[in-house]
Amino acid sequence: MRRWLPKSLVGQVILLIALALLAAQAVNFALLLNEGQRARLAQSETPALSRLVGAAQALSAAPIAQRDMLARRLSGGGTRFNIAERSNVERRNLTRDADLEQRLTAALTEAGVKTAAVMADEAKLRRQRADDQAPGVRRLLIASVLLPDGSWLNGRLTLRRPDSGFAWRLLAATLALYAIVLGAVLLIARRLARPLAEMTSAAESFRGRDAGFQIRPHGPADLRRLAEALNDMRARVVELLADKDRMIGAIGHDLRTPLASLRIRAESVPDEAERARMVATIEDLDQTLDDILALARAGQPSEAARPVDVAALVEAVAEEFVDLGKDVAFEPAERLVATIRPNSLKRAVRNLIENAVKYGERASVGVVEEPGTLRILIEDDGPGIASAELDRVTDPFYRLEPSRSRLTGGSGLGLAIARTIAEAHGGRLELSNRPEGGLAASILLPAAGAA
Repeated sequence: MRRWLPKSLVGQVILLIALALLAAQAVNFALLLNEGQRARLAQSETPALSRLVGAAQALSAAPIAQRDMLARRLSGGGTRFNIAERSNVERRNLTRDADLEQRLTAALTEAGVKTAAVMADEAKLRRQRADDQAPGVRRLLIASVLLPDGSWLNGRLTLRRPDSGFAWRLLAATLALYAIVLGAVLLIARRLARPLAEMTSAAESFRGRDAGFQIRPHGPADLRRLAEALNDMRARVVELLADKDRMIGAIGHDLRTPLASLRIRAESVPDEAERARMVATIEDLDQTLDDILALARAGQPSEAARPVDVAALVEAVAEEFVDLGKDVAFEPAERLVATIRPNSLKRAVRNLIENAVKYGERASVGVVEEPGTLRILIEDDGPGIASAELDRVTDPFYRLEPSRSRLTGGSGLGLAIARTIAEAHGGRLELSNRPEGGLAASILLPAAGAA
Protein backbone atom coordinates (compact mmCIF):
# COMPACT_ATOMS: atom_id res chain seq x y z
CA MET A 1 0.00 0.00 0.00
CA ARG A 2 2.79 2.41 0.90
CA ARG A 3 4.40 2.17 -2.54
CA TRP A 4 1.34 3.91 -4.01
CA LEU A 5 1.65 6.84 -1.58
CA PRO A 6 3.33 10.03 -2.85
CA LYS A 7 6.91 10.38 -1.66
CA SER A 8 6.87 14.17 -1.22
CA LEU A 9 5.35 15.98 1.76
CA VAL A 10 3.21 18.16 -0.51
CA GLY A 11 1.91 15.11 -2.38
CA GLN A 12 0.97 13.37 0.85
CA VAL A 13 -0.79 16.50 2.14
CA ILE A 14 -2.77 16.81 -1.11
CA LEU A 15 -3.75 13.13 -0.99
CA LEU A 16 -4.79 13.34 2.67
CA ILE A 17 -6.88 16.47 2.12
CA ALA A 18 -8.43 15.00 -1.04
CA LEU A 19 -9.45 11.80 0.77
CA ALA A 20 -10.75 13.69 3.83
CA LEU A 21 -12.70 16.09 1.61
CA LEU A 22 -14.10 13.19 -0.41
CA ALA A 23 -15.29 11.44 2.76
CA ALA A 24 -16.83 14.66 4.11
CA GLN A 25 -18.58 15.37 0.82
CA ALA A 26 -19.90 11.80 0.64
CA VAL A 27 -21.38 12.05 4.14
CA ASN A 28 -22.80 15.50 3.37
CA PHE A 29 -24.29 14.22 0.11
CA ALA A 30 -25.96 11.28 1.87
CA LEU A 31 -27.43 13.51 4.61
CA LEU A 32 -28.69 16.13 2.16
CA LEU A 33 -30.14 13.46 -0.13
CA ASN A 34 -31.97 11.83 2.77
CA GLU A 35 -33.35 15.12 4.08
CA GLY A 36 -34.27 16.20 0.56
CA GLN A 37 -36.15 12.98 -0.06
CA ARG A 38 -38.04 13.39 3.21
CA ALA A 39 -38.90 16.99 2.36
CA ARG A 40 -40.02 16.10 -1.16
CA LEU A 41 -42.06 13.21 0.19
CA ALA A 42 -43.80 15.47 2.68
CA GLN A 43 -44.34 18.07 -0.04
CA SER A 44 -45.97 15.53 -2.34
CA GLU A 45 -48.17 14.11 0.45
CA THR A 46 -49.30 17.42 2.02
CA PRO A 47 -51.98 18.36 -0.58
CA ALA A 48 -53.43 14.83 -0.53
CA LEU A 49 -53.52 14.73 3.28
CA SER A 50 -55.15 18.16 3.36
CA ARG A 51 -57.90 17.01 0.99
CA LEU A 52 -58.41 13.86 3.02
CA VAL A 53 -58.66 15.82 6.28
CA GLY A 54 -61.10 18.29 4.67
CA ALA A 55 -63.27 15.43 3.41
CA ALA A 56 -63.22 13.78 6.85
CA GLN A 57 -64.34 17.09 8.42
CA ALA A 58 -67.21 17.52 5.98
CA LEU A 59 -68.42 13.92 6.07
CA SER A 60 -68.25 13.51 9.84
CA ALA A 61 -70.50 16.58 10.23
CA ALA A 62 -72.93 15.61 7.42
CA PRO A 63 -76.08 13.51 8.00
CA ILE A 64 -75.53 9.82 7.39
CA ALA A 65 -78.03 9.74 4.50
CA GLN A 66 -76.11 12.42 2.61
CA ARG A 67 -72.61 11.11 3.08
CA ASP A 68 -72.46 8.97 -0.07
CA MET A 69 -73.59 11.85 -2.25
CA LEU A 70 -71.19 14.25 -0.51
CA ALA A 71 -68.30 11.78 -0.94
CA ARG A 72 -68.95 11.65 -4.69
CA ARG A 73 -69.08 15.45 -4.87
CA LEU A 74 -65.70 15.70 -3.06
CA SER A 75 -64.15 13.23 -5.49
CA GLY A 76 -62.49 14.28 -8.76
CA GLY A 77 -59.16 15.46 -10.05
CA GLY A 78 -57.38 12.20 -9.28
CA THR A 79 -59.16 11.81 -5.93
CA ARG A 80 -61.93 9.40 -5.04
CA PHE A 81 -63.84 9.10 -1.76
CA ASN A 82 -66.48 6.63 -0.68
CA ILE A 83 -68.24 5.49 2.50
CA ALA A 84 -68.05 1.77 3.28
CA GLU A 85 -68.40 -0.64 6.14
CA ARG A 86 -64.81 -1.90 5.69
CA SER A 87 -61.42 -0.23 5.28
CA ASN A 88 -60.00 -0.37 1.75
CA VAL A 89 -56.52 -0.75 3.26
CA GLU A 90 -57.61 -3.85 5.09
CA ARG A 91 -59.72 -5.14 2.21
CA ARG A 92 -56.84 -4.84 -0.25
CA ASN A 93 -54.46 -6.36 2.29
CA LEU A 94 -52.00 -3.47 1.99
CA THR A 95 -48.95 -3.10 4.20
CA ARG A 96 -49.75 -0.26 6.57
CA ASP A 97 -47.38 2.69 6.84
CA ALA A 98 -47.17 3.55 10.54
CA ASP A 99 -45.36 6.85 9.96
CA LEU A 100 -47.94 7.97 7.40
CA GLU A 101 -50.81 6.96 9.71
CA GLN A 102 -49.23 8.93 12.55
CA ARG A 103 -49.01 12.09 10.42
CA LEU A 104 -52.61 11.66 9.21
CA THR A 105 -53.90 11.13 12.76
CA ALA A 106 -52.10 14.26 13.94
CA ALA A 107 -53.60 16.29 11.06
CA LEU A 108 -57.12 14.98 11.81
CA THR A 109 -56.75 15.75 15.51
CA GLU A 110 -55.51 19.25 14.74
CA ALA A 111 -58.56 19.77 12.48
CA GLY A 112 -60.93 18.64 15.27
CA VAL A 113 -61.99 15.39 13.60
CA LYS A 114 -62.69 12.64 16.13
CA THR A 115 -61.64 9.25 14.81
CA ALA A 116 -61.16 5.84 16.33
CA ALA A 117 -58.74 4.40 13.77
CA VAL A 118 -56.68 5.39 10.74
CA MET A 119 -55.24 3.06 8.13
CA ALA A 120 -53.01 4.34 5.35
CA ASP A 121 -50.43 3.23 2.83
CA GLU A 122 -48.90 4.35 -0.42
CA ALA A 123 -49.40 2.33 -3.58
CA LYS A 124 -47.89 2.53 -7.03
CA LEU A 125 -50.00 2.06 -10.13
CA ARG A 126 -48.32 1.41 -13.47
CA ARG A 127 -50.00 3.16 -16.38
CA GLN A 128 -49.44 4.07 -20.02
CA ARG A 129 -49.25 7.74 -21.00
CA ALA A 130 -51.83 8.51 -23.62
CA ASP A 131 -49.61 10.79 -25.65
CA ASP A 132 -46.60 8.59 -26.33
CA GLN A 133 -47.50 5.23 -24.79
CA ALA A 134 -44.44 5.48 -22.57
CA PRO A 135 -44.72 3.52 -19.35
CA GLY A 136 -44.97 5.50 -16.09
CA VAL A 137 -45.75 5.03 -12.42
CA ARG A 138 -48.50 6.88 -10.53
CA ARG A 139 -48.14 7.11 -6.76
CA LEU A 140 -51.40 6.79 -4.82
CA LEU A 141 -52.35 7.40 -1.20
CA ILE A 142 -54.80 4.76 0.03
CA ALA A 143 -56.27 5.84 3.36
CA SER A 144 -59.25 4.90 5.52
CA VAL A 145 -60.63 6.96 8.40
CA LEU A 146 -63.06 5.41 10.91
CA LEU A 147 -65.89 7.90 11.43
CA PRO A 148 -67.73 8.22 14.78
CA ASP A 149 -70.76 6.22 13.54
CA GLY A 150 -68.54 3.22 12.73
CA SER A 151 -68.39 3.65 8.97
CA TRP A 152 -65.14 4.06 7.05
CA LEU A 153 -64.20 6.98 4.86
CA ASN A 154 -62.02 5.45 2.14
CA GLY A 155 -59.89 7.74 0.08
CA ARG A 156 -57.78 7.13 -2.97
CA LEU A 157 -55.70 10.20 -3.72
CA THR A 158 -53.04 10.81 -6.38
CA LEU A 159 -49.76 12.13 -4.99
CA ARG A 160 -47.59 14.65 -6.73
CA ARG A 161 -44.76 13.15 -8.71
CA PRO A 162 -41.44 13.70 -6.87
CA ASP A 163 -38.63 15.71 -8.45
CA SER A 164 -36.58 12.93 -10.10
CA GLY A 165 -33.70 15.27 -10.93
CA PHE A 166 -33.03 16.34 -7.35
CA ALA A 167 -30.43 13.62 -6.68
CA TRP A 168 -28.54 14.44 -9.89
CA ARG A 169 -28.55 18.17 -9.16
CA LEU A 170 -27.33 17.49 -5.61
CA LEU A 171 -24.59 15.20 -6.95
CA ALA A 172 -23.50 17.83 -9.49
CA ALA A 173 -23.39 20.52 -6.79
CA THR A 174 -21.40 18.22 -4.49
CA LEU A 175 -18.86 17.39 -7.21
CA ALA A 176 -18.54 21.08 -8.16
CA LEU A 177 -17.87 22.03 -4.54
CA TYR A 178 -15.34 19.20 -4.24
CA ALA A 179 -13.56 20.35 -7.41
CA ILE A 180 -13.46 24.00 -6.25
CA VAL A 181 -12.08 23.17 -2.79
CA LEU A 182 -9.60 20.63 -4.16
CA GLY A 183 -8.48 23.12 -6.80
CA ALA A 184 -7.78 25.68 -4.08
CA VAL A 185 -5.81 23.06 -2.14
CA LEU A 186 -3.76 22.26 -5.26
CA LEU A 187 -2.96 25.93 -5.82
CA ILE A 188 -1.81 26.29 -2.20
CA ALA A 189 0.24 23.10 -2.45
CA ARG A 190 1.85 24.37 -5.65
CA ARG A 191 2.84 27.61 -3.92
CA LEU A 192 4.46 25.50 -1.20
CA ALA A 193 6.06 22.95 -3.52
CA ARG A 194 7.92 25.38 -5.80
CA PRO A 195 9.97 27.12 -3.07
CA LEU A 196 10.62 23.77 -1.35
CA ALA A 197 11.86 22.26 -4.62
CA GLU A 198 14.17 25.24 -5.20
CA MET A 199 15.56 24.97 -1.66
CA THR A 200 16.12 21.24 -2.10
CA SER A 201 17.88 21.72 -5.43
CA ALA A 202 20.06 24.51 -4.03
CA ALA A 203 20.97 22.47 -0.93
CA GLU A 204 21.86 19.42 -3.06
CA SER A 205 24.09 21.49 -5.36
CA PHE A 206 25.85 23.31 -2.49
CA ARG A 207 29.39 22.06 -1.98
CA GLY A 208 30.46 24.47 0.75
CA ARG A 209 32.72 26.55 -1.48
CA ASP A 210 30.38 28.31 -3.90
CA ALA A 211 29.84 31.59 -2.09
CA GLY A 212 27.56 32.83 -4.90
CA PHE A 213 24.91 30.24 -4.02
CA GLN A 214 21.62 32.00 -3.13
CA ILE A 215 17.99 30.94 -2.64
CA ARG A 216 15.41 33.43 -3.89
CA PRO A 217 12.97 34.10 -1.03
CA HIS A 218 9.39 33.87 -2.33
CA GLY A 219 6.10 32.20 -1.49
CA PRO A 220 4.38 32.36 1.93
CA ALA A 221 6.06 34.31 4.74
CA ASP A 222 7.19 31.13 6.55
CA LEU A 223 8.98 29.83 3.44
CA ARG A 224 10.55 33.23 2.78
CA ARG A 225 11.97 33.25 6.32
CA LEU A 226 13.25 29.70 5.78
CA ALA A 227 15.00 30.73 2.53
CA GLU A 228 16.59 33.72 4.25
CA ALA A 229 17.74 31.51 7.14
CA LEU A 230 19.29 29.03 4.67
CA ASN A 231 21.10 31.87 2.89
CA ASP A 232 22.47 33.10 6.21
CA MET A 233 23.54 29.57 7.14
CA ARG A 234 25.27 29.18 3.76
CA ALA A 235 27.21 32.38 4.34
CA ARG A 236 28.31 31.16 7.78
CA VAL A 237 29.36 27.76 6.41
CA VAL A 238 31.39 29.37 3.61
CA GLU A 239 33.06 31.71 6.08
CA LEU A 240 33.86 28.84 8.47
CA LEU A 241 35.40 26.83 5.64
CA ALA A 242 37.38 29.86 4.53
CA ASP A 243 38.65 30.33 8.10
CA LYS A 244 39.63 26.68 8.22
CA ASP A 245 41.52 26.92 4.94
CA ARG A 246 43.30 30.07 6.07
CA MET A 247 44.20 28.42 9.38
CA ILE A 248 45.59 25.32 7.68
CA GLY A 249 47.55 27.48 5.26
CA ALA A 250 48.96 29.61 8.10
CA ILE A 251 49.98 26.53 10.08
CA GLY A 252 51.66 25.03 7.02
CA HIS A 253 53.61 28.19 6.28
CA ASP A 254 54.59 28.64 9.93
CA LEU A 255 56.01 25.11 10.01
CA ARG A 256 58.21 25.74 6.96
CA THR A 257 60.79 27.77 8.92
CA PRO A 258 61.42 25.25 11.74
CA LEU A 259 61.56 22.41 9.20
CA ALA A 260 64.16 24.30 7.18
CA SER A 261 66.13 24.91 10.40
CA LEU A 262 65.94 21.22 11.31
CA ARG A 263 67.24 20.24 7.89
CA ILE A 264 70.25 22.54 8.26
CA ARG A 265 70.99 21.03 11.67
CA ALA A 266 70.52 17.51 10.31
CA GLU A 267 73.15 18.13 7.63
CA SER A 268 75.72 18.70 10.40
CA VAL A 269 75.13 15.31 12.05
CA PRO A 270 78.37 13.30 11.74
CA ASP A 271 76.72 9.87 11.49
CA GLU A 272 75.85 9.47 7.81
CA ALA A 273 73.15 6.84 8.36
CA GLU A 274 71.50 8.87 11.13
CA ARG A 275 71.75 11.99 8.98
CA ALA A 276 70.04 10.24 6.08
CA ARG A 277 67.18 9.02 8.30
CA MET A 278 66.69 12.53 9.73
CA VAL A 279 66.69 14.14 6.28
CA ALA A 280 64.19 11.55 5.01
CA THR A 281 61.86 12.27 7.95
CA ILE A 282 62.09 16.01 7.36
CA GLU A 283 61.39 15.54 3.65
CA ASP A 284 58.40 13.38 4.58
CA LEU A 285 57.06 16.16 6.80
CA ASP A 286 57.76 18.73 4.10
CA GLN A 287 55.83 16.72 1.51
CA THR A 288 52.92 16.31 3.93
CA LEU A 289 52.88 20.08 4.43
CA ASP A 290 52.77 20.52 0.65
CA ASP A 291 49.70 18.26 0.49
CA ILE A 292 48.03 20.11 3.37
CA LEU A 293 48.62 23.46 1.70
CA ALA A 294 47.34 22.06 -1.59
CA LEU A 295 44.14 20.92 0.13
CA ALA A 296 43.70 24.36 1.70
CA ARG A 297 44.29 26.14 -1.61
CA ALA A 298 41.88 23.80 -3.42
CA GLY A 299 39.09 25.14 -1.24
CA GLN A 300 39.79 28.74 -2.24
CA PRO A 301 41.54 28.67 -5.60
CA SER A 302 43.13 31.93 -6.69
CA GLU A 303 43.52 30.81 -10.32
CA ALA A 304 41.02 32.29 -12.77
CA ALA A 305 38.71 29.92 -14.59
CA ARG A 306 38.80 29.94 -18.38
CA PRO A 307 37.68 27.76 -21.32
CA VAL A 308 40.19 24.94 -21.82
CA ASP A 309 40.35 21.81 -23.97
CA VAL A 310 40.01 19.24 -21.18
CA ALA A 311 41.03 16.34 -23.43
CA ALA A 312 44.32 18.04 -24.32
CA LEU A 313 44.99 18.93 -20.67
CA VAL A 314 44.45 15.35 -19.46
CA GLU A 315 46.58 13.99 -22.31
CA ALA A 316 49.45 16.32 -21.26
CA VAL A 317 49.26 15.01 -17.67
CA ALA A 318 49.27 11.41 -18.90
CA GLU A 319 52.36 12.10 -21.05
CA GLU A 320 54.20 13.34 -17.93
CA PHE A 321 53.88 9.85 -16.43
CA VAL A 322 54.83 8.18 -19.73
CA ASP A 323 58.03 10.28 -19.76
CA LEU A 324 58.77 8.93 -16.28
CA GLY A 325 58.49 5.38 -17.61
CA LYS A 326 55.07 4.63 -16.13
CA ASP A 327 52.53 2.41 -17.89
CA VAL A 328 49.88 5.05 -18.66
CA ALA A 329 47.73 4.90 -21.78
CA PHE A 330 45.57 7.81 -22.98
CA GLU A 331 42.49 7.10 -25.10
CA PRO A 332 42.43 9.77 -27.84
CA ALA A 333 39.40 12.07 -27.68
CA GLU A 334 38.05 14.93 -29.75
CA ARG A 335 38.26 18.53 -28.55
CA LEU A 336 36.15 18.85 -25.39
CA VAL A 337 36.03 22.34 -23.89
CA ALA A 338 34.95 23.31 -20.36
CA THR A 339 35.51 26.35 -18.17
CA ILE A 340 38.08 25.22 -15.61
CA ARG A 341 41.14 26.24 -13.58
CA PRO A 342 43.84 24.37 -15.53
CA ASN A 343 46.57 24.07 -12.89
CA SER A 344 44.10 23.06 -10.21
CA LEU A 345 42.50 20.39 -12.41
CA LYS A 346 45.93 19.11 -13.46
CA ARG A 347 46.75 18.43 -9.83
CA ALA A 348 43.54 16.45 -9.33
CA VAL A 349 44.14 14.33 -12.47
CA ARG A 350 47.80 13.85 -11.50
CA ASN A 351 46.80 12.54 -8.04
CA LEU A 352 44.35 10.02 -9.54
CA ILE A 353 46.85 8.73 -12.14
CA GLU A 354 49.55 8.48 -9.47
CA ASN A 355 47.25 6.33 -7.31
CA ALA A 356 46.33 4.15 -10.29
CA VAL A 357 50.01 3.54 -11.17
CA LYS A 358 50.98 2.93 -7.54
CA TYR A 359 48.25 0.41 -6.70
CA GLY A 360 47.32 -0.94 -10.14
CA GLU A 361 50.74 -0.77 -11.89
CA ARG A 362 49.12 0.65 -15.02
CA ALA A 363 46.52 3.31 -15.79
CA SER A 364 44.08 3.85 -18.65
CA VAL A 365 43.05 7.51 -19.01
CA GLY A 366 40.29 9.04 -21.13
CA VAL A 367 37.81 11.90 -21.43
CA VAL A 368 34.20 11.10 -22.33
CA GLU A 369 31.40 13.51 -23.14
CA GLU A 370 28.04 12.71 -21.51
CA PRO A 371 24.77 14.70 -21.50
CA GLY A 372 25.71 17.99 -19.82
CA THR A 373 28.89 16.49 -18.34
CA LEU A 374 32.53 15.77 -19.14
CA ARG A 375 33.88 12.64 -17.48
CA ILE A 376 37.62 12.30 -16.89
CA LEU A 377 38.07 8.55 -16.36
CA ILE A 378 41.16 6.85 -14.85
CA GLU A 379 41.06 3.04 -14.61
CA ASP A 380 43.61 0.56 -13.21
CA ASP A 381 44.00 -3.20 -12.80
CA GLY A 382 44.74 -3.12 -9.08
CA PRO A 383 42.89 -4.75 -6.15
CA GLY A 384 40.22 -2.04 -6.04
CA ILE A 385 38.68 -0.75 -2.80
CA ALA A 386 36.23 -2.55 -0.53
CA SER A 387 32.68 -1.27 -1.04
CA ALA A 388 32.43 -0.20 2.61
CA GLU A 389 35.54 2.01 2.16
CA LEU A 390 34.58 3.77 -1.08
CA ASP A 391 32.81 6.65 0.67
CA ARG A 392 35.59 7.10 3.23
CA VAL A 393 38.76 7.07 1.18
CA THR A 394 38.18 10.66 0.02
CA ASP A 395 38.24 11.94 3.61
CA PRO A 396 41.42 13.86 4.51
CA PHE A 397 44.17 11.68 6.08
CA TYR A 398 42.11 8.47 5.65
CA ARG A 399 44.40 5.66 4.47
CA LEU A 400 43.63 2.07 3.56
CA GLU A 401 47.25 1.08 4.23
CA PRO A 402 47.82 1.19 8.03
CA SER A 403 51.61 1.45 8.06
CA ARG A 404 51.52 5.30 7.91
CA SER A 405 54.54 5.19 5.56
CA ARG A 406 54.51 7.63 2.63
CA LEU A 407 56.23 5.03 0.48
CA THR A 408 53.34 2.55 0.81
CA GLY A 409 50.31 4.56 1.83
CA GLY A 410 50.97 8.20 0.99
CA SER A 411 49.71 11.06 3.14
CA GLY A 412 46.02 10.24 2.82
CA LEU A 413 45.34 13.56 1.10
CA GLY A 414 45.56 12.73 -2.62
CA LEU A 415 41.91 11.70 -3.08
CA ALA A 416 40.72 14.42 -0.69
CA ILE A 417 42.49 17.05 -2.82
CA ALA A 418 41.03 15.58 -6.04
CA ARG A 419 37.51 15.60 -4.56
CA THR A 420 37.86 19.19 -3.31
CA ILE A 421 39.12 20.39 -6.69
CA ALA A 422 36.28 18.60 -8.52
CA GLU A 423 33.68 20.17 -6.20
CA ALA A 424 35.29 23.60 -6.59
CA HIS A 425 34.62 23.23 -10.33
CA GLY A 426 30.94 22.44 -9.66
CA GLY A 427 31.51 18.74 -10.29
CA ARG A 428 32.22 15.67 -8.21
CA LEU A 429 34.59 12.74 -7.77
CA GLU A 430 33.24 9.21 -8.25
CA LEU A 431 34.99 5.97 -7.30
CA SER A 432 33.77 2.50 -8.27
CA ASN A 433 35.16 -1.01 -8.58
CA ARG A 434 35.39 -2.39 -12.10
CA PRO A 435 33.57 -5.71 -12.74
CA GLU A 436 36.74 -7.16 -14.30
CA GLY A 437 38.87 -5.95 -11.38
CA GLY A 438 40.55 -2.70 -10.50
CA LEU A 439 39.30 0.77 -9.64
CA ALA A 440 37.60 3.39 -11.83
CA ALA A 441 38.03 6.98 -10.67
CA SER A 442 36.06 9.72 -12.44
CA ILE A 443 36.03 13.49 -12.23
CA LEU A 444 32.69 14.79 -13.56
CA LEU A 445 32.69 18.42 -14.73
CA PRO A 446 29.84 20.60 -16.08
CA ALA A 447 30.29 20.51 -19.85
CA ALA A 448 29.65 24.22 -20.39
CA GLY A 449 29.50 25.58 -16.85
CA ALA A 450 31.75 28.04 -15.13
CA ALA A 451 33.47 27.06 -11.94
